[in-house]
Amino acid sequence: MHRAEHCISLNAPSILLTELQANTVLPEPFQALHEQFHWYLVTQRRLSPNSVAAYTGDISSFLSFLNIYKIRILQQVDISVIHRYLEQARKNNISNRTNARRVSALKVFFSYLIQENQIKSNPFFSVDLPKSGRTLPKALTLAEVNRLLAAPAVVKPINQRNRAMVYLLYSTGLRVTELVQLTLQSCNLSAGYVRVLGKGNKERLVPFGEAATDQLNNYLDTSRPHILKGKKSKHLFVTGRGTCMTRLRFWQILKEMAAAAGISKSISPHMLRHSFATHLLTHGADLRAVQLMLGHSDISTTQIYTHIDQERLKSIHKKFHPRG
Repeated sequence: MHRAEHCISLNAPSILLTELQANTVLPEPFQALHEQFHWYLVTQRRLSPNSVAAYTGDISSFLSFLNIYKIRILQQVDISVIHRYLEQARKNNISNRTNARRVSALKVFFSYLIQENQIKSNPFFSVDLPKSGRTLPKALTLAEVNRLLAAPAVVKPINQRNRAMVYLLYSTGLRVTELVQLTLQSCNLSAGYVRVLGKGNKERLVPFGEAATDQLNNYLDTSRPHILKGKKSKHLFVTGRGTCMTRLRFWQILKEMAAAAGISKSISPHMLRHSFATHLLTHGADLRAVQLMLGHSDISTTQIYTHIDQERLKSIHKKFHPRG
């Protein structure tokens, strides 16, 4: 068997890795493994649709790279092939963060191949993750949140629904997919909590406050029946068709509400999730409790919000200390 580096021409043309999936048809063996891995992620790992799409997209990018360079046997993948793949990615200005995610996905993929007796060793085990320089999540200030939650000039059923959604999002820190897919049954107004099915089908209970309860009661008593016009729906937040809202549509609504409130930041549903966590920790909440409410499997993911507060304290010190 030829060594893999002999299969790759050093003078091969530069290829945009972001376009590989669209422009390359995978050979049948690669396509079959790709589909089997997809099924494994869905049925065995039970990942969310978004996570499955991210994994399979990263795997498709790498398999397409191998196909372009005439590598059709996965046993030929070694450290030189991986370095060439990452080098090509850097030439195409793909960020370290994206490359780190791809390496993580490929480690899982090749471990799966070992499990299925397709290969004997994982060439990605010896690859260090590219340093991504993790960026701090952006959050709204309390003043901006108050402006966003303020009552609109004209209260319509749709406006009341949108406002109830934003209240609940800020009160619970849900992911946008979790928010739009909530059912009536999952929301306990008397106890003040929602039952959420999060990433990996992990269930958690998240409390919400009186302000969100009031908004939900107003929406359920008046606006929701008006929107449904006699239709029945299991969803908490409904459209005129009786279905739940899409993630993209809620994102658009939130941007419209932010613009109307005079908020210039580029807002997103995830920014409200960040705001929820940041404001809780700023006011003394326990880190472990915030981790449980956010549904983070690893507390190190939650700890990034403590860095935000440290940055805030540093800026205050710099501004007000006489000898700072």
